[in-house]
Amino acid sequence: MREPRSIAAHPVNLVSVNVAEPHVIGVRRGRPVESGIGKQPVPSATLRLDLLNLEGDRQADLRVHGGRDKAVYAYPSEHLPLWNAELAVDPPFGPGTFGENLTTAGWLEDDVRIGDIWSWGEALLQVTEPRAPCFKLAMVTGRRDLLKRVVQTGRSGWYLRVLRPGVVPVAGPITVLDRPLSGVTVRQAHDDVG
Repeated sequence: MREPRSIAAHPVNLVSVNVAEPHVIGVRRGRPVESGIGKQPVPSATLRLDLLNLEGDRQADLRVHGGRDKAVYAYPSEHLPLWNAELAVDPPFGPGTFGENLTTAGWLEDDVRIGDIWSWGEALLQVTEPRAPCFKLAMVTGRRDLLKRVVQTGRSGWYLRVLRPGVVPVAGPITVLDRPLSGVTVRQAHDDVG
């Protein structure tokens, strides 16, 4: 594992901002499964971020998804070519495949710390925890082995809470404003749980 990245002069680059409303993604145990995991890139230049969601985005099962500490989900774009090479998926995984709101570049789970504060447009966000994948990711990708692989590789992405809502751009960098001095990285938190 490498040393976590310093925040100085290293923005989080936005590759894509993605949203979806819940819809049926399959059937499990004879019942339809609804999810907002099938996210698509936002075509507008800006959108509103409130305390629980980006404009146009919702979660189907609020018992385990969404809420204040899981309002926004970020996933590194650097992982997508690795998944595509390892799994030989067709069509290839792209932005939004993992249900992320923010497809990012430049920061990985070893760089991001729990408690980091991000400035994005008018909004302020705080990194809260790694994502633990659920069966809906396997269902929407058609890869039952994907959940186990996410846990094994540590390519989890991370959740953020919204500290200050506002209008956010879908292009440009996000600034990492602050981080805890003795913060745990997302990868360390993932490894501790996994």
